[in-house]
Amino acid sequence: MNLSDKAKTFGFEQAIKYLEKDPETNIPKLAGLVNHILKKEEFVEQRKAVMNAIEKKDNWYQLMLKIYELDADTRSTFFRNFIMNENIFGWPEQEKNREKYGCNIPWAILLDPTSACNLKCTGCWAAEYGHKLNLSYEDMDSIIEQGKALGTYLYIYTGGEPLVRKQDLIRLCEKHSDCMFLCFTNSTLIDENFCKEMLRVKNFIPSISLEGFEEANDSRRGKGVYSKAMDAMQLLKDNKLPFGVSVCYTSVNWNDVTSVEFYDMIINMGALFVWFFHYMPVGTGAVPELMVNPEQRIELYKRIREFRKTKAIFAIDFQNDAQYVGGCIAGGRRYLHINAAGDVDPCVFIHYSNANIHDCTLLEALQSPIFMAYHNGQPFNDNMLRPCPMLENPEILCEMVKKTGAHSTDPQSPESVEELCARTVKYAEQWEPEADQLWYKGDFCKGCSKCV
Repeated sequence: MNLSDKAKTFGFEQAIKYLEKDPETNIPKLAGLVNHILKKEEFVEQRKAVMNAIEKKDNWYQLMLKIYELDADTRSTFFRNFIMNENIFGWPEQEKNREKYGCNIPWAILLDPTSACNLKCTGCWAAEYGHKLNLSYEDMDSIIEQGKALGTYLYIYTGGEPLVRKQDLIRLCEKHSDCMFLCFTNSTLIDENFCKEMLRVKNFIPSISLEGFEEANDSRRGKGVYSKAMDAMQLLKDNKLPFGVSVCYTSVNWNDVTSVEFYDMIINMGALFVWFFHYMPVGTGAVPELMVNPEQRIELYKRIREFRKTKAIFAIDFQNDAQYVGGCIAGGRRYLHINAAGDVDPCVFIHYSNANIHDCTLLEALQSPIFMAYHNGQPFNDNMLRPCPMLENPEILCEMVKKTGAHSTDPQSPESVEELCARTVKYAEQWEPEADQLWYKGDFCKGCSKCV
């Protein structure tokens, strides 16, 4: 660590201690000091948003204060690992390596520790994998070491049900205490003992999968799962642990999961964030009818943005928020996915690859043909409401897979890219005019030729 980085680290640690003394009084003071110290061109929009929230004492300010209801050591570790390691130090290192190696370098890496799961949810691609595949502890440790060398300090577990491997995941938290770990989980394996382990390691955050209220949730996940999720959230709240909720919205549940009642419920239970995912028709058990129609997607888009102005929770709608990240973030541009067999996929929903982590390094996977096709093709559409090469631009995914010779990495029921994309062609055609109306003639209009 050079002198400049040491100074930043020292200053950051002092700022954390200062905030801990009296958050409500010191948040505005520290924000003002940071605003004064930073160069005018650095983090302009972020600083403006923070100062605006503090001045108005709005829902974002209330969310800041909610963070100070958490366990103090866990909170400090999150600030240190996520804000300082992953962003202040990690982001410049990622940028340097993007330039150095001429390929995408991920901000986050998704890992499937196992294909095993204690549930079989409708429309879940992982259910097709069977229960026999696992990344060993050594596999995951190596991936994290390689990722850190490239500047990546955020690791997200998917599955299967990742908490089937909870002992190994805690060991990785211990060894890589400078990283943040997030886990998408059905929550049924969260108990008091695991909460104690989370308090001990301080760098593990669960995101609990919900499909709405009890009837909708259990119709997809199984009877009694909703009740277990509520119990898990209460345990986490009682132990002052951070957690969020992840939602797959469909043509059946979209209205419930973007209702005032649902938002208020998860906020009252203690959730700090909610991730919204569009249902993707992946795998042999896919149900294309579960994809939302254009009218439903537009209403989702509007509701989630409105709630950002009033609700004290951080909400991300991955399919409709591409404008904030410049389009598709897969293919290592911001993240990649490594399944339980070691296949390195460009996306958690797109299972075609030329690389397996058992046969190559992480960097070599990022330089493989399919990943370079993503690198060279992004963004896949100028309309940021049509970011995905599978859902909104299926012809692009077909072309990339064919040109690069990538193969299906679904070990249970491999499907051709033509079979996959055939399920989204009609959707893409129906969504295009609505998305163009929103993007080119609505709130985002830049006065370009497409408006004529």
